[in-house]
Amino acid sequence: MYVVSDSIGETAEFVVRAAASQFNGANVDIRRVPYVEDHETLLDVVQMAKDAQGLIAYTLVVPEMAAFLREKAREAGVPVVDIMGPMLEALENVMRMPPKRQPGLVRKLDEDYFRKVEAIEFAVKYDDGRDPRGLLRADVVLIGVSRTSKTPLSMYLAHKRLKVANVPLVPEVEPPEELFRVSPKKIVGLTISPEKLNEIRRERLKALGLDAQANYASMARILEELAYAEKIMKRIGCPVIDVSNKAIEETATIILDLFRGRRNG
Repeated sequence: MYVVSDSIGETAEFVVRAAASQFNGANVDIRRVPYVEDHETLLDVVQMAKDAQGLIAYTLVVPEMAAFLREKAREAGVPVVDIMGPMLEALENVMRMPPKRQPGLVRKLDEDYFRKVEAIEFAVKYDDGRDPRGLLRADVVLIGVSRTSKTPLSMYLAHKRLKVANVPLVPEVEPPEELFRVSPKKIVGLTISPEKLNEIRRERLKALGLDAQANYASMARILEELAYAEKIMKRIGCPVIDVSNKAIEETATIILDLFRGRRNG
């Protein structure tokens, strides 16, 4: 059995093995021929299959290549099975749109999915300054006082496949020394107006059933924290975003644009 693909060929081989299992394996010798891009390779496979009195199963998504293989196999009297074609045609009819006809897309989708999962796990592990070692491995480091949306922003950006760590800035706690070893280009400071932060913290305390007049929500404490955070951000020299009246998505878009601009620059 010759398995021919314009990608890695895993899909075709899996189907062939599954079918062969219905015949107790049938002593099937499967030869995978991946990343086929030229007619010469197809001609070689057809000749080998003819000599071995074998069969060709293929997942060629480029129509011209698939048609060439079918024609040459027919001329040589070699049985040939199109594994992908019928499903593509059925989906095209149901979805009323043509397929992309690009080899290897399923592998790209898998890689994209696993990168996203890895980024989400990273954001959870290095949330709220839990482990400063993660700062040196992050794509983005968010810093700011409590309630400036560091955690939800980290998760949102993780879904965009960015590894994000965040560090709360508190006057009584010196930031981890790793923070000052990270490139300022990877760090984003988050600030907020005192009034907005006071409102958010008061609501947070109420939700927890605590006294809304606690020091955490007092204007004096808030001004102290914001001044301290500003001092740290200036020391680092990182860009700063005011999140006072911004939704998470809006702030995330600014950060993404910032990093895309650097990559393109």
